[in-house]
Amino acid sequence: MYALIRGAPEDIALRQEREQRCYRLLDAAGIPYMRMDHPAADNMEVCARLEKDLDAQICKNLFLCNRQETDFYLLMMPGDKTFRTRLLSKALGVSRLSFAGEGSMKEFLDLMPGAVSILGLMNDRDCRVRLVADADLKDCPFIGCHPCVNTSSLRIAKEDMFEKLPRILKHPVTWVEMAAD
Repeated sequence: MYALIRGAPEDIALRQEREQRCYRLLDAAGIPYMRMDHPAADNMEVCARLEKDLDAQICKNLFLCNRQETDFYLLMMPGDKTFRTRLLSKALGVSRLSFAGEGSMKEFLDLMPGAVSILGLMNDRDCRVRLVADADLKDCPFIGCHPCVNTSSLRIAKEDMFEKLPRILKHPVTWVEMAAD
C-alpha cells in the first residue's frame, strides 16, 4: 500500500524537471491533487494494482497519429477497456490511426513511453496534439495520471481534469463514444 500525499513533494528539486513543471502548473492553476509515489508503473497491469490505493480511475493514455504523421492525438480511456483502433478512427472521422513514434512523443509532449499523461500537453505549445477522451470517463469522480514520470501518480477531480486543465493547456477535450464491439 502506498501513501496518498496532498500536493507536491517536499524534495521537488530532486525530481526530474518535467515532473517539477507538472506540480508548478497544477499549483499555479489552483488545481488540488493527491500524489502517490511508487516503483515504475510502465504498463496497465501495474497501474491496475495502484488504482485502489489512488482511489481514482487510472487512464490508459495512448499517443496516436494518422498514417501521414501529420495529425496527433492523445487518447484517455479507462485502463480496463480494450482499445479498438477502428472504433476511435470512426468516432473521429479519421481513416486510419496508429501509435505515434517515440520521437514525436518526445518532440510534442516531452514524454517517454510509460509516462504519457494529459499533463504532457503543457509542452505542446503549438497545439499539434488533439486531446480525446472516452465518454466512459465522465462517470469517474477522480482521474489518475502520471506527472510526466511513471514513478508517481496523481489523483485529480474529474471536473478539474476535463474542464479546468484543458482550458489552461489550450487543448479542449473531444469526447468520443467507444462502445465495445
